[in-house]
Parts: sequence; C-alpha cells; structure tokens
Amino acid sequence: MSNTTVPRWNLDDIFPSIASDEYKQAVADYAAGMDTLETLLDTAKDFTKRHNDNFDFPAWLAAFLAADDTVSALAGTLNAYAYAVYSVDTTNTAYLNNIAAIEEMGLRARQQDLAFKSLLLSHRNQLDDFFTRFPQFAERRFLLQEAIDETAHQMSSAEERLAGELQRTGGDAWGRLHEQIISNLRDEASGKTFNELRNDAYSADAQTRKAAYQKEIALLRQHEIALAAALNNLKGETVALNKRRHWNDPLDRSLASCRMTRNTLDALLGAIEDSLPLWRRYFSAKARFLRAHGQTASETAGANGEGLAFYDLFAPLGGAGADSPLNRTWSFQQARDYVVARYRSFSADMGDFAAHAFASGWIDAEVRAGKVGGAYDEDFPKGHQSRILSNFTGAFSDVITLAHELGHAYHFSCLKGKPAAFFGYPMTLAETASTFAEMIVKQDMLAQSAGADALQLLDADLQDAAQVLVDILCRFHFERSVFAERADGELSAGDFCRLMRTAQEQTYGAGLGAERHEYMWAVKSHYYSTGLDFYNFPYAFGQLFAAGLFARYQAEGATFAKTYAALLADTGGMTCEDLCKKAGFDITDVAFWQSGIALYAREVESFVRLAEQA
Repeated sequence: MSNTTVPRWNLDDIFPSIASDEYKQAVADYAAGMDTLETLLDTAKDFTKRHNDNFDFPAWLAAFLAADDTVSALAGTLNAYAYAVYSVDTTNTAYLNNIAAIEEMGLRARQQDLAFKSLLLSHRNQLDDFFTRFPQFAERRFLLQEAIDETAHQMSSAEERLAGELQRTGGDAWGRLHEQIISNLRDEASGKTFNELRNDAYSADAQTRKAAYQKEIALLRQHEIALAAALNNLKGETVALNKRRHWNDPLDRSLASCRMTRNTLDALLGAIEDSLPLWRRYFSAKARFLRAHGQTASETAGANGEGLAFYDLFAPLGGAGADSPLNRTWSFQQARDYVVARYRSFSADMGDFAAHAFASGWIDAEVRAGKVGGAYDEDFPKGHQSRILSNFTGAFSDVITLAHELGHAYHFSCLKGKPAAFFGYPMTLAETASTFAEMIVKQDMLAQSAGADALQLLDADLQDAAQVLVDILCRFHFERSVFAERADGELSAGDFCRLMRTAQEQTYGAGLGAERHEYMWAVKSHYYSTGLDFYNFPYAFGQLFAAGLFARYQAEGATFAKTYAALLADTGGMTCEDLCKKAGFDITDVAFWQSGIALYAREVESFVRLAEQA
C-alpha cells in the first residue's frame, strides 16, 4: 500500500514543537503550578502541626482543588505530547530526554499527591462543612473519599519511602530479571527469538505452530529455576507488604483500584463460569474442523472427542475468498468511510466525532521507520482533543484497530467540560467504549457475510473473546492459588506448573486436548509486577460490559445512544455499581453479564453449524 494515501497526524494546535515558546511556557506553568501547590501544602502542614484553630480547612481545600485542576490538566497535556512526538520518532534523543524531564517533574507531583491525601485524612471530619460551603465541588465527594480510603492503606511515610527504595532492588529487579530472560531467549536451530516463536501460533502452517510451541516449552523449561525464583519472590513481597498495608486479600486491593465490589466480581465470574461449556463447544468444533481439513499437526486433537491442541488456539481457518473482508486489502479511505458509517449507524454524535477526528489530522496511521508498533489513543486536556497512532497496512484487523482507538477518543470527548480530576477512570471501564466500538463494526460485518467468510469472521471474534473470558478466568484462578500457597511458604517451578495445570483444567477443560501449556506462568509479564496483581479480570469486565451494553442497544434501538454517552461521561467520578445503577442496570446481578454472554452464544451456534457444513 502506498504511504501517500495514509495520513500522519497534526499536533500544531497542541504545540508546534518541544522547542516552541508555547511548549516552554506550558512547562514553566506546570512548574509554577506545583510551586503554588507546594506553598498551599506547607501552609496546611504548618497549621495542622500547631493545631491552630484559625485554619479554615474547607477554604484551603477549595483553593487547593482549583489549583490542582490546572496542574493536572497541564500534566496530562505535557505527558501526552511528550510521548506522542517520541513515539513517531524514537531515535530522536531530544524527544527521549524530554520524556525524562516531564517524568522527573511528575515525581514531584506524586509526592505532593501523597502529602495532600495525608492532610485530607487528618481533616476528614470537616468534609461535610466543605461541601456545604462550596457546593460547586459536590461531584468530588466520591474522589475525595476514595483518596482517604487509599491513604488508610498506607504505611507510615518513613516505611513507604523505605519500601519504595527497596523495591528497586526487590520487586522491580525480579521483574526486570524476568523481562531480560524472556527477551533474550532464542531457539538456536531456527534463530528465532522467543517472541517470534510465540507469533508463530498465528501461522497458517500447522507444523510451524506445533514446532514453535515445542521450542517455546523447551526454552522455558531450561530457565524455569530463575523464572520461578523471580515469581516466588515477587509474590512474597506482595504478601508481606499487603499485611503492612492492612489488605486482607490481594484481590481487595485490585477491587479498590477498579472501583468495584466483590459482589460484582462474583456475578461477573459466575457468568463466565456458567458459560464454560459454551466455549468448550467452540474449541471442540474448531478442533474437529482443523482435523477434517488437514490443518492440525496434532495426532489426537479433534479426534474421538478430544479438544484443541494448545498451539491451535489461534490457528487461522482459511477457505475464505480473496475478496473476503479478512483477506482483501483495504485502503485507508475505505477504512475511514466504513468506520464513520458504522459509528453513525449507532448515533449521529458518534459518527460526527469520528468524521471530525479523521478530517482534523488526529490520526497517524503511516507505517515508517522510527515509529513504535501497535496502536494507542492519547488524550489532551488542552483543547479537549485526542490523537490516535496506528500502523495501517490494509488488513481488516487494522480497520478494527481504528474503530477501537477512536472508541477511546470518543470516551474522552464525552468528558468535555469536566475538571481534569475526572479524566481518570478505572481499568474496568477504560475498555468499554473501545470494545463497544469494535462490536458495532464486527457485528455489521458478520451480518453481511456468509459461508467461509462468516466462518472466518466468527472464529476471529470468538478467538479474541475466548482469550478475554476463558483465558483470563484461567489466569485469575492461577493467581488466587499462587497467593494462597505463597502465604504459607516458598513455591518452585514444579508448584507453578501444577497450579497452572489445575487452572487450565478448571477453565478450558475438555476444550483443550492433552497438549497444553503448563508454563504459561512464565510467559505473562503482568505476573511479574508488584503493582499488577489480578491485572486481567478488568479486561473480562470490559469485554462483557460492552457486550451487555450492546445487548441493551439491540433491545432499545437508537434511543440507547444518549444513555451510552451519559454513562461514559460519568466514568471518572463514581463506582462501577453506582455508574450502572444511574444508567438503569444492575451489574451485581449475574443476569446482566449473561446478556453479554448471549451474544457469543449465538456466535458459537453459528460457528458450529458452519464448521460442520464446511
């Protein structure tokens, strides 16, 4: 595809460059804003230390929040811009140094945030007076209470500083060890890196998939002692610190950061557990299809009722024609027109937003040297605008990616007019708009497809959904069992393999055959971070939440668009449960999550029927 037809973005109305007077002034304003916050914090500390009755905390808090909004907006814009310019020119040393400089300023901001939360905790009994005297901050009640609750789970300042210093040679170091081992693994025979071997799981050649799987397992087994030591010590550190920070269960800390309750999690996981027979039916049908068409290298998968080989989970089915949406090459203009049309089919507002993003130079889609891979959305408080990076090659997956990232940007657009404090929302809600946008596109394309085209599209969608639901449930069971056993003693590679085998049996069950992957604990990098315990279940939340919303849309029609936009606008200022109650549904009820599962149940039925006919 000619790159002349694929756009680069325009950042001029944010800043002309990092050397521009506008950018330098914004950096200076950021520093000055933190100076103002520092002065306010010092004043409050002094009054608090002397127990001075003349300290008007409500008035001080109003002044601090107003100043902090300005600083937060500047921080958001500068961080987004610094990464955006670097990400399309990663060899530019000036851009890399600029990121480091903005991050260094952010360290000061984080210290100020800790100091503010400590003051807020000590004056929490004056909050009712604050909201009475300053009703313009009424929406902040949840955010301020959340800050108080977070502070209650902190150790003393000295202990927190020590923990932060020790983490550099503790948890962070073990995480880097895992990263270094994995990134340097290489199969001597083929010369392929570990990541290249993992990418072979998507190969159309069955022997390539199996060989890559076998080499991957062998490489991990060779390094199992070091990998297990890293995971064992990381989880040990988390267990020890959680006790000090008064977390009874590592899951409680994750739920708090996700702004959701155990009841909601139980309903979500219960719906997924109930759906496992459905997903096993899909895996088994795919295994039979691959065997029937000579597309598996397994000797047993798909025969006599045996499920998929692990290395065939991502096997492409093939069979669709050259003009299939999955096989043809899309021009960027075709992708643009299709995404805008599908957005507009949901709501005029969403369609107009997408058209504006394309027309205003918000998208950098050209593949070129020095640019990062993948895709992302960056949101800028300045002018309340976004920028989207992708690497558009003309594949249908690139069309889906554009729809996905524009969904993130639309979410941000719904927050326009709110203070910067409301621009942060939990991981559970962060993927809602992007996943919903994908569904609009995928369901439209499925409705237009038949035969081999439909089979391929269904497999692509079910394959992705199964990873987000079944595999993430597997990871959840694994991590819960690791924490339970690590609290009582040390864990070895053999222990981790045992726990992973159990988790895979609990979830994949008969959907997988005898060829499984007991070393998945060594692959997933999020296990190796002290800050990412139970990192994955929010993605399952997002997938089924979006599916549940899509079911509401199918039932209510065009009128649902206003409910949807209002829901997105509220994501930064309340719990998941209160957000959904306000929109008219109850996520503590398993029935809501089952409404999302129903969409995939219909897809599985269609897949099984088409696979048997092929």
